[in-house]
Amino acid sequence: MTTGSEASARRLRVAVVASVSPASRRELRLREPRIDLIDLDGLVPTSRFPGDFAGDPAHSLDGAERKRFEELIAQADALFGIPDSSPEELARTLRRAPSIRWVHTMAAGGGAQIRAAGLTSAELDRVVFTTSAGVHGGPLAEFAVFGVLAGAKHLPRLLAQQRAREWTERWFMSRVEGRTALVLGLGGIGTRIAELLSALGMTVIGANRSGAPVSSVSRVIRLDEVVDAARTADAVICALPGTDETEGLLDERFFAAVRPGATFVNVGRGSVVDEKALIEALESGRLGFAALDVVGVEPLAADSPLWGLDRVVISPHTAALDVDEEARIVQLFAANATRLLDGLEPVNRVDTVNFY
Repeated sequence: MTTGSEASARRLRVAVVASVSPASRRELRLREPRIDLIDLDGLVPTSRFPGDFAGDPAHSLDGAERKRFEELIAQADALFGIPDSSPEELARTLRRAPSIRWVHTMAAGGGAQIRAAGLTSAELDRVVFTTSAGVHGGPLAEFAVFGVLAGAKHLPRLLAQQRAREWTERWFMSRVEGRTALVLGLGGIGTRIAELLSALGMTVIGANRSGAPVSSVSRVIRLDEVVDAARTADAVICALPGTDETEGLLDERFFAAVRPGATFVNVGRGSVVDEKALIEALESGRLGFAALDVVGVEPLAADSPLWGLDRVVISPHTAALDVDEEARIVQLFAANATRLLDGLEPVNRVDTVNFY
């Protein structure tokens, strides 16, 4: 993008290729009047359910509609969303439309989509990529707390006894106060998780790439120290992005090191976890409970052993969604549009080396 007075004098032609409501498009113009929206009505799939920014996959364009779509996209300076949520389509679009200088992904982990597009160094240099990181911090942190509490309060046993209409003798439940949580990843989501768990009286150890201190975290370690830290944790919460560095980080060594009966929660990326090692840790009883919002391959295969494990709660990658999600993404995009038009650095810019 341009900078300084030249930037502040220009306007920004935006193609909204994500499936969002007409109200959201109006809100974009209200929040940043220098945005000009390119009319793609009828050319972008409509959403099927809340948070369905990709839209209906059955939507298709005939030859004339495809030509019209490409002509309109070629006029854009920026994309709000990724066409068809497809990395391949993103690459084709950027090569057909050299005017595009900014792409915003609807996902917090949009860096993975950028990486999968296989863009050249020149294309990565030409375009500013930003994500919706931070938008989902609150909902995901609440799910993480739910998972930690569900493990401590023996939710699977309670549900089993209720289904069996069985009123047993009383038994000890665990507490979270005074226990230790290991939070892997201390970005916006991980930091919010640490704040909530700390407020519940837990001692929070956090892991990030640098080891730099973070509020509400009593001790920060580097990612290469997570196996040793696992030995002290009553609950492990993964909020790591999916990168080359984190792929398979939580492996057999890690799960063998966790404190017996510990709870595991994943609100990061499934690629961080060696799923075979996770299943073995659950089947052996090494892990007492797992709450999973993400898995390695989504949707989770019908024959996955995870479905049949009593001490597992599976969320279909929906813990980040709430009724205000779209509005928060719109606000973030509009604020970044203002920053870019005024020659300032946007927030949530993708690191196109590590892609997060």
